[in-house]
Amino acid sequence: MKWEILHIPGKQPSTLEQSTVDVLASTIEPKLANILVRKLNQIYPLEDIRHVKRVRRRSVEGNIELSVILCLSGGCDNHMEGLSEDLLHLINVYQLKPFKAKFFQVAKFAATSKEEWEEQCKLWPTSYHPPNNPDDIVGFSEEDSEMTFNFMKIAIKLTKFSCPVGKIVNAAVIVDPLSREIIATASDETCQRPSSIFSEPLATHSSPQSNTNGSIDCNGGSAQKLSPDQYSQSYTQVSCLYPWGWMAHRPDNENSTNYGWHPLRHAALVAIEKAAARDRHRFPSSASSKDAFLANDSLQDPSGSSPAKRQKTNNLEYEDIIVQSDHANGAPSESLRPYLCTGFDMYLVWEPCAMCAMGLVHQRIRRIFYAFPNPNTGALGSVYRLQGEKSLNHHYSVYRVLLPETVLHEVEH
Repeated sequence: MKWEILHIPGKQPSTLEQSTVDVLASTIEPKLANILVRKLNQIYPLEDIRHVKRVRRRSVEGNIELSVILCLSGGCDNHMEGLSEDLLHLINVYQLKPFKAKFFQVAKFAATSKEEWEEQCKLWPTSYHPPNNPDDIVGFSEEDSEMTFNFMKIAIKLTKFSCPVGKIVNAAVIVDPLSREIIATASDETCQRPSSIFSEPLATHSSPQSNTNGSIDCNGGSAQKLSPDQYSQSYTQVSCLYPWGWMAHRPDNENSTNYGWHPLRHAALVAIEKAAARDRHRFPSSASSKDAFLANDSLQDPSGSSPAKRQKTNNLEYEDIIVQSDHANGAPSESLRPYLCTGFDMYLVWEPCAMCAMGLVHQRIRRIFYAFPNPNTGALGSVYRLQGEKSLNHHYSVYRVLLPETVLHEVEH
């Protein structure tokens, strides 16, 4: 099976049979089109189907025929029943003959792709607005695809690196796509495991290699294969897939403080934590200066009565001062401390749950790549599509890397 990259849109693609709505329409004379459309928009605006054009133009036996949507159909056999007085008056004045657009049903939802839009227009013309940044959604070059596959291979290796034989966890890799530098790597830490597992630095990880049979062998040895019946049993420690699975692996000692056991330490959140720790280590001066500023600010207002909004504004202004100071000292822009994970990519073996997906929204991740869907709690395509939620103040692009599931079970421990 050849690896491929598939874009996951923010809205669920739907078939026309399941996403059409009946309307009342009427053929009109072309000279009346402008005045009728203006009056109809005042009397009965198409608020719920704004993507649908009011007028349909087609050629019938060499003649141009115009049809205009009057309103949504009420589903009654009597088309005139339930119409407003204003609409009935307009129909009588211009001697319109309403008909239920049985053969001209309109699309209920706006098209999410050009192909879907072309299918909608076969029923009734609609508007289509491509994504704001189409270059970020399509057109992966061969070099970009190879880079994506390599980082996904690293994430796949991590699924086994911190688990006993026969068990798999989710893994995350944060990458700066401009420098192609790995910012942080992590795996699930919701189940108690030996702390020595997490002490090995990333530098000791060998680079993933491709075997001649297409499987991934990350340690350079012979591949181990599991039967399909054993697959589901090996996934029980994948935190996003089984968010309550940690209950079965709780330590006997409730006061246990062994590193690596907490129900919220999903791979994506642990990777975010490590990225923040990396920034604090690389930019100690800005971190300490900011901490000192916050401490001084709290001393000036011990009552804590200042509004939260004002505190946030002051903090952002102070961050700008730090950036300006770095520029004044001649420090290159690359040395500036990044704001959270802005512009970075996240590679996950399994589709994240809603908690992790929202964490990545707050971190300003640019793109998310995942290999396998999460039918239980997946928030980026399987159960929800958080990337298409308009109420959020940040949106990232989501892709699935199509690869065979057997890859997970062909990695030697």
